[in-house]
Amino acid sequence: MKLKVCGMNSNILEVAAIKPNYLGFIFWEPSSRFFHGKIPDIPDGIKRIGVFVDESIPKIVEAILHYDLNGVQLHGNESATYCKALKEVIIEHKISEHQFDKVHFDIIKVFSIKDNFDFDKLALFEDVCDYFLFDTKGKLPGGNGYAFDWSVLKNYPSTKPYFLSGGIGLENTDELKHFLTLPESKYCYAIDVNSKFEIEPGLKDIEKIKNFKKILTEN
Repeated sequence: MKLKVCGMNSNILEVAAIKPNYLGFIFWEPSSRFFHGKIPDIPDGIKRIGVFVDESIPKIVEAILHYDLNGVQLHGNESATYCKALKEVIIEHKISEHQFDKVHFDIIKVFSIKDNFDFDKLALFEDVCDYFLFDTKGKLPGGNGYAFDWSVLKNYPSTKPYFLSGGIGLENTDELKHFLTLPESKYCYAIDVNSKFEIEPGLKDIEKIKNFKKILTEN
């Protein structure tokens, strides 16, 4: 099971030393975890994901190049048409005067769940994103600090791998371990954590993340 630590800001290198599979950087200015500055050198095996909310495609492309992002997480009301347009963008790094290298990036489309969810809406996104992410529907697009009812995922109709997010913390690891034994977790690709592993917004609790990763890898 993969681990993504989102809302990175203050102690990036300390979190990177734990070697999660993904680090998420939020590029939505209203967020208390809004990232600006420079991403320090982190191990190549850790993918850098930029989190965006209804952002323009040119600005996302600019961020991919500037921050050397490996993927983008779309946390707003982005349509399937928008995702298709983003997927079809060709981004190139200039590596010499006459040579360019194509930039590959994953698209993670977020869907927020409260008590129920219409999974039929996923069909339009099947071919235009690489992963789905299911988060808790709340006042903010992410980082609300509480989980949705995972039993909703019994109705998951797709074979596309998905990230499970929304208020996941050490206090519900038993519940999580049980979920990962159920048929509905078959395509659960990664666990996404954020606010329950913070000392303050953007400052992560290193020991909590270490403990959680250990529990996750034991599953």
